[in-house]
Amino acid sequence: MAKGKLSVFSILSYIVLVFWAITTIFPFLWVINNSFKSTSEILLNSLSLPKEISLKNYQQLGNYGNINMFRGFINSFIISGSVVLLVLLLSSLASFVLSRFEIKTGIIKSFFTSAMLVPAFSIVIPALVLFRKIGIGGSHLSLIITQTALNLPFAILVLSSFMTTLPKELEESALIDGANLLTILFKIIFPLSIPGIITVAIFVFLWSYNDLFMSMIFIPTRDKQPICVLLSLVSSIYGTNYGAMMAALVITIIPVIIIYMLLQEFVIRGLTAGAIKG
Repeated sequence: MAKGKLSVFSILSYIVLVFWAITTIFPFLWVINNSFKSTSEILLNSLSLPKEISLKNYQQLGNYGNINMFRGFINSFIISGSVVLLVLLLSSLASFVLSRFEIKTGIIKSFFTSAMLVPAFSIVIPALVLFRKIGIGGSHLSLIITQTALNLPFAILVLSSFMTTLPKELEESALIDGANLLTILFKIIFPLSIPGIITVAIFVFLWSYNDLFMSMIFIPTRDKQPICVLLSLVSSIYGTNYGAMMAALVITIIPVIIIYMLLQEFVIRGLTAGAIKG
């Protein structure tokens, strides 16, 4: 194929990608546009631009029908942020051991893989009983512990695969120079594993942020519930107030998009590192 000319396959690929991009981006733009319009204006023509930019829908989310979406927003960041920190700390240490010490990693990784297949609802009753007995039932901590346990197998499998690709010569040189294990871990392994760590952090944050099932069961108190639970209540309380529903959707989605756009380049590097080495 001459340089500068596109093949039929390339043209078809671009058409498919453009179509996919439009169908993916359009619903989000549609929601943002309608979040500035009244319900009557949305029902009249949901595709038109707002006659005037109004923040009334967003102002209602502060306190309407005993729902404070902004408080739920803060609760979500407390829960998801804590889960991410705990998962990264525990999975990084476990992955370092699996990738560097001569142990039967195949059996251990099979154990983690099988743990990922366990349905989340099967642990609900035992966990609820345990948390009530130790006095943390209905608290943020109960949900943080549960989500951390559920995300650890995935995080350990991804990070251990990534750390396996790191050259061992760097550690051997550090050992010769007198470095101990902690120095190697914090000054060599962790800095080189940043793409994998960020990949895990993004996925864990998204799963925790969107976890409606566990959040509804473990946190029954409304002022402690994360935003995903409050969002599910908006339609029943707001009724046909589509403007407020659109505003609630926007403030729920925007943080996730911002985080992913800032860190997206690390995701592919982290997920493909193990595959490249084969």
